[in-house]
Amino acid sequence: MPETMEPLTLPDVGETTESQSKDALEPGYLVVCWNDPVNLMSYVTHVFMRVFGWPRQKAEHHMLQVHTQGKSVLVRDTLEKAEHYVHQLHSYSLHATLEKDEPA
Repeated sequence: MPETMEPLTLPDVGETTESQSKDALEPGYLVVCWNDPVNLMSYVTHVFMRVFGWPRQKAEHHMLQVHTQGKSVLVRDTLEKAEHYVHQLHSYSLHATLEKDEPA
């Protein structure tokens, strides 16, 4: 009868093949909407609902932040998506900016 050999097991050398998603590697960008004396609160709520697809309650919450605190951070996203949101808000005549999200 032939002799059977045990399989050779090599030690783990610590190489990891984990890869982080692109979003985890890319810094986040904040879309900030600023208060202005021109646009009505109902209009700002409407724009937030249209651009972000938010329900009225969430849109009103952010609109009230803009009105009472002077600004509201609307979303944190990748650079490309954040730029797109800022462009859309500008097309509705809202004052919005893009800020790099700094880790705490």
